[in-house]
Amino acid sequence: MSKLNVKLPGLNLKNPIMPASGTFGFGDVPQAKKYDLNEMGAMVFKTTTLHARIGNPQPQIAVMKNGVLNSVGLTNPGVDKVISDKIAPFKEQYPQLPLIASVGGSQISDYITIAKKLSDSGLLNALEINVSCPNVAAGGMHLGTDPVVVEKLTSEIKKVVNIPVYIKLTPNVTNIVEIAQAAERGGADGLSMINTLLGLGIDIKTHKATLGNGFGGWSGSAIKPVAVRMVAQVHQAVKLPIIGMGGIETAEDIVEFMLAGASAVAVGTAHFKDGLAIPHLVADLETLLNELKVDDINELIGQYKF
Repeated sequence: MSKLNVKLPGLNLKNPIMPASGTFGFGDVPQAKKYDLNEMGAMVFKTTTLHARIGNPQPQIAVMKNGVLNSVGLTNPGVDKVISDKIAPFKEQYPQLPLIASVGGSQISDYITIAKKLSDSGLLNALEINVSCPNVAAGGMHLGTDPVVVEKLTSEIKKVVNIPVYIKLTPNVTNIVEIAQAAERGGADGLSMINTLLGLGIDIKTHKATLGNGFGGWSGSAIKPVAVRMVAQVHQAVKLPIIGMGGIETAEDIVEFMLAGASAVAVGTAHFKDGLAIPHLVADLETLLNELKVDDINELIGQYKF
């Protein structure tokens, strides 16, 4: 057994590193062709909605010196085509790789329908429920900021699926702990956190927003201290395992998230700098654990207490 092995509900990971939803498409982006994706701990697909979405107005992405603003708008071909045209061929190519689908919607009934279809496909190991996308006008932000809704949504999804459910938490709330506790009460198997912070860039020459949709999700190294703080707070308030994310670029970042309470991590914005971010991080993490004299990465989880 490798010192990088991590076990989570539904997920037996050879290492704790996966791409954040939306940053690796459906395994069909250019960087996905650069290495054997079996080097990942798991694959997380981009968010699926009930019907096809063309996304938000261009420009959808603005790369800045210490992060990225995005307002892609959940572009995808709709759940039925995602299953048949995206997930099924990916599963055929990578039969041993744990697969996580991300579910998005504008109302609870959408989430239930999508989650059931994905679960019934038999192709997936877990679902990530995206209640936290800050750039979808109809639903995402509202659903994920109300603990009553989060508990109900989680509970309703759990009734129709037969694979573990991870609720992806938004940081755009006053108290993220109460949202995490609501997901736990609803029967969530785990949490995924954090999604992007709501941001805005303004072009000083045109006086218009940098993104075509105005506001967007802010990610990258600049948000890491916020993400680590939130993971630590939630880990000490609930019993659910956490997939942590938010500005991870180095092996040291991964160890920091795990000390805060994450059992695994997701990497997103780092791919803008390095298309091979995940295999590089896997190698660097093994080296770092040797330097720290850590024989099992699970020993690190939640060692930080406040």
